[in-house]
Amino acid sequence: MRRLPPQQYGNPRVRRERDRAALRRQIVMLVCGMLAAGGFVLAVGQRFAAVRYGYRSEQLREERAHLVAERERLLLELSTATSPPALEQAAREIGMQPAHAAQIGDAGDAPAGRAPVGQREAARATAHAATTVGVAHVGAARTR
Repeated sequence: MRRLPPQQYGNPRVRRERDRAALRRQIVMLVCGMLAAGGFVLAVGQRFAAVRYGYRSEQLREERAHLVAERERLLLELSTATSPPALEQAAREIGMQPAHAAQIGDAGDAPAGRAPVGQREAARATAHAATTVGVAHVGAARTR
């Protein structure tokens, strides 16, 4: 059983009209879809960046804690190494010995051209006292 029309109608000259509104709607929908897809890609990229920064921040916190602990350890080691008993032991290990009274020189043993330490301190004290007294006398003279 054949259900086709007995003869074919020729429509070679019939042309379809273009719907300009439909074309415009398709272009608008394509642009909106691309903007939405770009927004989703951007949001996902920002989410991955936030997770990556979180991991990096945690690594930096751990590294800082490690460095603070190492700093504390080194400060403790420094204070232990510079303590008087440790310095005395280190000096003995390299062959140094405590000084005896006979090895310590008099104030008169100072190098040429320089006053011995005791004499310099006495000279400074005398000079300071003289300037202080001189200032007191000048102030008293002005008040008269």
